[in-house]
Amino acid sequence: MPGKVEIRNIRKSYGSFVALNDVSLDIAPGEFLTLLGPSGSGKTTLLNVLAGFVRPDSGSITIDGTEFLTLPPHKRNLGMVFQNYALFPHMSVGRNVGYPLRLRGVPATEIERRVRDALDLVQMAHLADRSVDALSGGQRQRVALARAIVFEPSILLMDEPLSALDKKLREHMQLELKRLHNRLGTTTVYVTHDQREALTLSDRIAVVNGGRIAQLGTPDEIYDRPRNKFVADFIGETRFLPVEHGASGLSLYGRPLKARDEWKSFDGDTPWLVVRPERLRWYGEEADAANRIDAEATGIIYQGDSYLVTVRMPDGVEIDLRRGPDIAGKELLQRGQPVHLWLDREHTILVSDKP
Repeated sequence: MPGKVEIRNIRKSYGSFVALNDVSLDIAPGEFLTLLGPSGSGKTTLLNVLAGFVRPDSGSITIDGTEFLTLPPHKRNLGMVFQNYALFPHMSVGRNVGYPLRLRGVPATEIERRVRDALDLVQMAHLADRSVDALSGGQRQRVALARAIVFEPSILLMDEPLSALDKKLREHMQLELKRLHNRLGTTTVYVTHDQREALTLSDRIAVVNGGRIAQLGTPDEIYDRPRNKFVADFIGETRFLPVEHGASGLSLYGRPLKARDEWKSFDGDTPWLVVRPERLRWYGEEADAANRIDAEATGIIYQGDSYLVTVRMPDGVEIDLRRGPDIAGKELLQRGQPVHLWLDREHTILVSDKP
């Protein structure tokens, strides 16, 4: 059965370095939660606290109402998939997957059935007798996943399990993980620094920075409603433009700016406009469109499924905008050519430097 996780006021320091600073978080049964953040943010430390590999200085973690911090790792009923897979090279695929069951004293006939079922789930049953050394990176990842789920853990922990794979295989395995989670419904905590991976896999994302949770929300909430400048910068291809906030309202480069949300909630802090390449519009607009920006084209690059256009703002800042194949056949911008940009109010997002 999937587990409910309640994390309360977890703190962990290494000397003067605070790895986790009063972290509290609830994870619903069956949820796929991703801990997303840069290196050193605390995401892996939090995962290791859940696994029992790191003991926090203070705080509490309960799973289905049972306090876990007092339990050793082998009694937590957690499945773990490591970054390097941690498979036994002297064992076959089947024996690797069955190892957790042998540790638990499961009868041999039951082990055989459950190993076969787990390998079927990850499409590896036909390689049960093969040596682990003879497998590709993607196949090893599948074996590690089968081993983690074979004993039906209440929680599945995954520490950047796809980081060693090439881009194409990584994207394929993301979809496979999503399919498997939808089928099993196991509560999953996943660590990554890859924002696209987090957006693809997660029910919710916890963006971690400086040992704290900077924002917790669904993928669309994190992307479309970032709480602050750090979150907006970490998710997506983002640039920021400074916005003036005066008695007459918001303005950008001397033109009125209509934002989606009121700025007053930011307590007088300096507003920044979040600019994402796919949100800026520059074809098929009316001359009086809202939130107009006059810029100058400095380059255009064809990237197969889209064009990446670089433009220079009035203050010299260069930003990119992306358009799909809809501009094919139209007159492309030339270097030095003026370009008029628009940003829909719905996509006019303002953020603050404050956490």
